[in-house]
Amino acid sequence: MDKRVVIVTGAGKGIGKAIAFAYAKKGFQVVVVDVNKYDAIETVRFIEDHNGEAEAIYCDISNVKDIQILVKKVNKSYGRIDVLINNAGISEFKSPYELTVHEWDRVLNTNVRGAFFCSREVANVMKRHGGGSIVNIASTRASMSEPHSEAYAASKGAIVSLTHALAASFQDDLIRVNAISPGWIHTGEEESLRQKDHDQHFSKRVGKPEDIANVCLFLTNEGNEFINGETIIIDGGMTRKMMYEH
Repeated sequence: MDKRVVIVTGAGKGIGKAIAFAYAKKGFQVVVVDVNKYDAIETVRFIEDHNGEAEAIYCDISNVKDIQILVKKVNKSYGRIDVLINNAGISEFKSPYELTVHEWDRVLNTNVRGAFFCSREVANVMKRHGGGSIVNIASTRASMSEPHSEAYAASKGAIVSLTHALAASFQDDLIRVNAISPGWIHTGEEESLRQKDHDQHFSKRVGKPEDIANVCLFLTNEGNEFINGETIIIDGGMTRKMMYEH
């Protein structure tokens, strides 16, 4: 089939759902991947209600066998994979004195191991069809921190490094790999935000999931192949703002 295919992990809610919807509006066949099958189905229904095409697939991306099954199923159904958005991720905000080995491993295995093995398995399909594009969702927490964020920060820092490493490894297969580091992206009710929340940003507003979806579309556009191995910060300028009180 001629329709391009995108896999979006963690697409059951929030940023992932917005990304999946954005690609559906561009005419992609969207594969909605989530560990919660009910959330994935709801995203598919939303896309179909807006005349898009999507399929929901359950996958625990911390499980490599699940990833392999996912990619084989998508390849069998559509015969191609053009874009992969590694969005799925979890956090564990807990004192480093109390964080358990299990909690640490759960965050790193989901956020980093999942992104790597999703990329590798999908790249095996992409390279047989002339290449493709991968976008990893990192975070501004790769370069700035609050207390008790060690596991999450470590995983997002690893994703930034993983991005340029994969770009180097996949170059001969014409697979480009980039990352987005979102800042404060609000996925709840707009009314819950305060004016001072918006004022922390040069853009004078808190981010929306659509802000990230738009950059995914830009990075995976076939005319933008000269952007490769990069991490783009999308945070309304918050990480560039001097924090002195006057």
